[in-house]
Amino acid sequence: MTVTDNTLILETTQGPVTIEMRPDLAPGHVARIKELVREGFYDGIVFHRVIDGFMAQTGCPHGTGTGGSGQKLKAEFNAEPHVRGTTSMARAASPDSADSQFFICFDDARFLDKQYTVWGKVTAGMENVDKIKRGEPVQNPDKIVKAYMAADAK
Repeated sequence: MTVTDNTLILETTQGPVTIEMRPDLAPGHVARIKELVREGFYDGIVFHRVIDGFMAQTGCPHGTGTGGSGQKLKAEFNAEPHVRGTTSMARAASPDSADSQFFICFDDARFLDKQYTVWGKVTAGMENVDKIKRGEPVQNPDKIVKAYMAADAK
């Protein structure tokens, strides 16, 4: 596999964000996110929950945090720390309730370690993540204009 096989690009309203996916940490989550990306699931989806100093969350097709793709994922908790730039799956109370929603950490959030599935890390464009509008809910939210795998770029 080339590096681009696990390189996810999010074209956001604030600019591009490059995420290096980690199938070594969370093979099931990475595989499912790749499927959703290739189906166009994330295109046009907003960052619906953005907490300053904590994280920006996206992946809800309703834009409210109440929806997903309809396929729950078995938890793949790992020892990778939740630090600035970490990408991790959002979930409900059940450990096996992650679906399509994920978040990007603005800062260290080590209290989440080993309780949420880390599946990647921002390798470029963190300055664009930092510009995402804050709020719960966010007024006039930023969004993922298009998500694609670098390997699929034409």
